[in-house]
Amino acid sequence: MYRLGLNQALQLGAPAGKMADIISIEKKLQLSRDKKAELVRRQKISAVQKVFKCTHCAHKCEKCGTQIHLTHGRVTHSRLDPRIPYRFCAGCTEEYLDFIERLKGGGDPERYWHNDAWLVAWKSWMDYKSSLDSYLKSKEFLMLLKEMRQTTPDQ
Repeated sequence: MYRLGLNQALQLGAPAGKMADIISIEKKLQLSRDKKAELVRRQKISAVQKVFKCTHCAHKCEKCGTQIHLTHGRVTHSRLDPRIPYRFCAGCTEEYLDFIERLKGGGDPERYWHNDAWLVAWKSWMDYKSSLDSYLKSKEFLMLLKEMRQTTPDQ
């Protein structure tokens, strides 16, 4: 530990007789390290919360965010259909199925608004979901989850 000597403290403007008020550099460094560790911990918690609050709400459509209705106390959504890999509202379920049919060369010809730009929008959304799924399965994100499970709130 390095402490200022009395003469040095006086030269820096510290009043005589108040040496006990001079904080050691080591304590300041430890305080700084503690603050940084707390910031990193909050950032980790925020990263996990964002993923699960924003993208995995069981009551919202994964594409448009519309509230998915409850029937008899249970969420009814497209995940019950094995052809549909995501949780969609009724409207997005229909669009997704039409999107898949269009990719196969079919689709409902009366839905003229399901044009090439619409296909690109759906493809972009699917690419986004795929990249998010890959991130959630990455070793680094899984390590973060494991670390957060091992950390208690008072640490």
